[in-house]
Amino acid sequence: MNRLRQTLEITRQRLRTFAPEFAPAHPLWADIAILLTIAVVLYIGAQLAFGAPRSIRGPAISLSPAALPFYAACSLARMGVAYVLSAVFSLFYGYAAARRRSAERLLLPLLDVLQSVPILSFLPVVVLSLSALLPLRLAAELASIVLIFTSQVWNLTFAWYQSLITVPTELQEASATFRLSGWTRLTTLELPFAAIGLVWNSMMSWAGGWFFLMAAEIFTVGDRDFRLPGLGAYLHEAANRGNVLAICWGVATLIFMIAALDQLVWRPLLAWSDRFKIESVEGQERPTSWFYDALKSSRIVSRIRTGPLRATRERLDATFGVQGNEPDTASPHVMLLARVAAVIAAAAVLYGSVRTSIMLSAVRSTQWIRIAHDAGATLARVTVALFLALVWTIPAGVLIGGNQRTARWCQPLVQIAASVPATALFPVVLLVVLRWPGGLDIAAVLLMLMGTQWYLLFNVIAGASAIPQDLKYTATLLQLSRRDRWLTLTLPALFPFVITGAITSTGGAWNASIVAEYTTFGGHVLRTHGLGALIAEATATADYPLLLAATLAMVAIVVTVNRLVWRRLYRLAHRRYRME
Repeated sequence: MNRLRQTLEITRQRLRTFAPEFAPAHPLWADIAILLTIAVVLYIGAQLAFGAPRSIRGPAISLSPAALPFYAACSLARMGVAYVLSAVFSLFYGYAAARRRSAERLLLPLLDVLQSVPILSFLPVVVLSLSALLPLRLAAELASIVLIFTSQVWNLTFAWYQSLITVPTELQEASATFRLSGWTRLTTLELPFAAIGLVWNSMMSWAGGWFFLMAAEIFTVGDRDFRLPGLGAYLHEAANRGNVLAICWGVATLIFMIAALDQLVWRPLLAWSDRFKIESVEGQERPTSWFYDALKSSRIVSRIRTGPLRATRERLDATFGVQGNEPDTASPHVMLLARVAAVIAAAAVLYGSVRTSIMLSAVRSTQWIRIAHDAGATLARVTVALFLALVWTIPAGVLIGGNQRTARWCQPLVQIAASVPATALFPVVLLVVLRWPGGLDIAAVLLMLMGTQWYLLFNVIAGASAIPQDLKYTATLLQLSRRDRWLTLTLPALFPFVITGAITSTGGAWNASIVAEYTTFGGHVLRTHGLGALIAEATATADYPLLLAATLAMVAIVVTVNRLVWRRLYRLAHRRYRME
């Protein structure tokens, strides 16, 4: 019995250190400086928006099923361009933050704030400012890509950065012993080590991109109609006309695209990336993909891999694979230029802050009171949506991630369900919920839940899958009851992953409030009290001072909650639940 108690205590001690490495706390001044910069950017965009055309008419949207292939291709192209930009940005940004300590002090606080900013509240400023500088169609396309990019990039960047700083110590020492160049270390150690996390986070980012794609394709500001041909515009037009058959055609096309991407892209990538898993005990079946098996056995793919791809890889290795260690300090000339640029940027932010304050002075005291009241209403809805998501995602995620037989059937369904944008199903929800008492308030919470619960579920599945197999065997040998197994093994192991999913979900819920609290249905505007509705209303009426004030209020609330709640929980996860 004493031996069993000692084994159980060792297991608990290991679980106290179970978690990925998290970034350290950042000083308050960094958040304040970044918030001021965001305010200045919003002010500049609002000033440019005054020069936008007063009346814009978007293209007519056909509800014929024959138009759906073209609309699907347009939406897929926007998603693809945004994802490529997100991947390139993430690789450079995350590498700079992980490899340069001087850059880390600025890049990490900037990343922490930007991923908390409500994306949809920036869309009016982005669209109107671009329309004042570029042709209308190009401005609308660029704005939609920017919106999708910002919904995808932060998740990928965090995943890449966390992978870089959690490379096992023995592998880092081996790369230093062999004096690998930065390029060789990147291609043979860091990218393979991060492959699994990047694939899963790419699926999450792609699913989030579908949500914001729908919002970008149906965007209007007063008499300015910036709609774009795509699935989002098709579904919105069908809902406005009350054409249930067209809604079914659009949703069916969307589900078909998502299922095709799952089978032709994500499942093969999961099967391919499994080769890079680092584990001491092999206890689960490997993920499989019929398309990946077909590609491996294809002669054409084999010739491409051994021909052009190998030649390109050898050329890149010869160009960048020079031995030597990279210093963490820059040259004196670079440091001088960086300081001069910092002084100029600080002066610009200071001047912009003054101009922003002048614009905010146009906001009346009654409007500030309304902002505070509406912020409380939206915060309550976000809290309810997060609680509902936690109630079902934790047991469901443990069931899927801890049982390979269940995961084989459920994971594809979860990926498809997560990729169906909530905005595409929202008209169907409204048809049912609006008949209930307080229907729009319930519908708003449901839309927040539909758009954000998947981030939690994916993280819980990842956490359950990452529990070391030897700890599972230990719990079985100790014959722990179901309750003790949850309290001793499952919940401590899931804690850091739940926190990661919760912070991502709450950020998504704040974004979704702009669509959930103010929507057009059946040719009528439906709204409820909330900060998201206030932002949408200010956008529709082109009230830029109120739009700036409401957006800054939402940013300040999200950043404050992150600093007071989520960062402390992150530090708790880093201190007590990290595996080494």
